[in-house]
Amino acid sequence: MSTPADKPYPDVEAQPSFPAIEERVLAYWRAHRIFERSVEERPSGANGANEYVFYDGPPFANGLPHYGHLLTGFVKDIVPRYQTLRGRRVERRFGWDCHGLPAEMEAEKELGIAGRARITEYGIARFNDYCRTSVLRYTEAWQEIVSRQARWVDFKRSYRTMDLSYMESVMWAFKTLWERGLVYEGYRVMPYSWAAQTPVSNFETRLDNSYRERQDPAITVRFALRGGPELWVWTTTPWRSATPPASRWWCPSTRRVVSPPRSRPGRASWCSTRTGRSSATSRTAACSCTSPRSCTTTRTAGAPTSR
Repeated sequence: MSTPADKPYPDVEAQPSFPAIEERVLAYWRAHRIFERSVEERPSGANGANEYVFYDGPPFANGLPHYGHLLTGFVKDIVPRYQTLRGRRVERRFGWDCHGLPAEMEAEKELGIAGRARITEYGIARFNDYCRTSVLRYTEAWQEIVSRQARWVDFKRSYRTMDLSYMESVMWAFKTLWERGLVYEGYRVMPYSWAAQTPVSNFETRLDNSYRERQDPAITVRFALRGGPELWVWTTTPWRSATPPASRWWCPSTRRVVSPPRSRPGRASWCSTRTGRSSATSRTAACSCTSPRSCTTTRTAGAPTSR
């Protein structure tokens, strides 16, 4: 008869509670300071040679975590743990992103104001103070959820992007890059918020569900060219392109000429996608142009006008 000491594995309940097992593991980690010791017992090395720095984009602190945060949190925990197992010293300070539109939009909603003019009237200093007080209201909930998912991070020495020390460190880093000749000036297409009067990031464009499906007015115009193929023009600004004088001048690119099947000379169709239906509602006279400079006036009848 085997004794408990002879059993290679402990007895397991027939229907164990996995959440309860996880809670016991987390309690063991806290009681024995497993995470803290995994950092303290690994030396930094000469000039930090044994350190592994993991740059983690901090979440916004004025909202609760969602499934996206949990999924990326597991990934962000795997890499530092792997480096820790290899003997590296990996300090993981949690951070809070306090800048950007999320904090400002939440403050505007709570204060009942919107737009730059109203914020200026309310007082920029007062508005910033309100943002500071409201931006960290969910920190305890974040700490509870992140710890519950078994992610090892240091909350006691967490940083905030609104801290002066953090902002000065960012300016120092940028200054160092400038001194080394690693900063260049270029051009980039950026989304722009006319309400906030500032460029916004790709993430911030999703705050108001800007990627929702919508229908934009668009038309396709068929022009019959004298002695040549048809010219098909598709535009999302029909109020400008489908009415005189804009409809008189078209400058097609020779690199993108598409020759559709010929139709009756001197006719064009207006294909409106606003309602998803197409209808032939107007005609145009034949255009005799062979180049943009020698184009003659195209007469349009019944073209829609803008309101």
